Amino acid sequence: MIVGVPKEIFPGEQRVALVPAVLPSLTKAGCEVLVEEGAGEAAFYADAAYVQKGARITASRAELFATADAVFQVLAHGANDKTGHEDLPLLRPQQILIAFFRPLGSPATVQDVAVTGATAFAIELMPRITRAQNMDALSSMATVAGYKAVLLAANLLPRMFPMLMTAAGTVTPARVLVVGTGVAGLQAIASARRLGAVVSGYDVRPATRDEVRSLGARFVELPLEAADAQDAGGYAKAQDESFYRRQSELLARVVAESDVVITTALIRTGKAPVLITADMVAGMAPGSVIVDLAAERGGNCELARAYETVVAHGVKIIGAVNLASTAPYHASQMYARNVAAFFLHLQQTGALQSNPDDEIAQATLLTRGGEVVHPGVRKALGLPVLETPVAHAQT
Repeated sequence: MIVGVPKEIFPGEQRVALVPAVLPSLTKAGCEVLVEEGAGEAAFYADAAYVQKGARITASRAELFATADAVFQVLAHGANDKTGHEDLPLLRPQQILIAFFRPLGSPATVQDVAVTGATAFAIELMPRITRAQNMDALSSMATVAGYKAVLLAANLLPRMFPMLMTAAGTVTPARVLVVGTGVAGLQAIASARRLGAVVSGYDVRPATRDEVRSLGARFVELPLEAADAQDAGGYAKAQDESFYRRQSELLARVVAESDVVITTALIRTGKAPVLITADMVAGMAPGSVIVDLAAERGGNCELARAYETVVAHGVKIIGAVNLASTAPYHASQMYARNVAAFFLHLQQTGALQSNPDDEIAQATLLTRGGEVVHPGVRKALGLPVLETPVAHAQT
């Protein structure tokens, strides 16, 4: 099987789907790797490094798609809402495509992929089970984003993070609040602590309390009870409007006392919940910073705008998007390990050639045989439940 790695075409994207170090695991499994010329340059992986590990380089994107049995991307059509559609004419029936697709956020784009006949797997739908831990690219990228969010905030804050005892007196530490303590939030807490800030964390899921405290941060306790705070996969579940309104009222005091607020709260489907209102921003000290990692999905802060820095009441609100791409060397390394492990798993279970019985393949399969087959995406599109699995000829 030939695996193709095209250059990413989302504007400003610096990651690459495979790095040279993971190629031996694929070639050992009988795969040949074809890499588009310059695909890894922005992440500091030279073409020569790929060749050294046995890959072939092609200068033609069209040739890569025409030759590859399986294509690995970071952002495919859907996740790449700017230029992803340009690759649709290059896809062909039964070709395997593994990438981020944002299928539940933009389900119509999944139909576009289905029309090509390609068999698409969305890596962000990876189930959070023990067997799939080394394939969990969403958590890998969230780790990078949480780390970079803290550095971004530290760079913009007109204060230093650590407490310092100097001849000029004591410098008090910055106070950082992290709202949403999933993978990105926990990494943000750890990074802010390493920089010396006094850190607090809040999450609607009480189960995260011990994780926050284990990192040396204070868990913000609110007299607020959430019904069904998390789903079976450990993701936060959406609450009703009255819950979010009460939550904002109780969080207002904590936000006002913070120099930096980093928000990471997302639910698997739909818009991000608004947790930081305009009034709460007005209550913060001038010079404070908010980094909203949910900005692409509407934002946890009412004033956040994706890709923009908004200044309101002297507070900078960063609509951070695609922060993982700003650390492309290690982000690519992590993603490559995830996607290679996932592909080899699909190969070993036979899910590439037939309808999957495996839990991991079932959760991630989006399209096959010209149909959208993922139940959640079909429901979002208003399509009927598939009674009979879609047949698929062997590649």
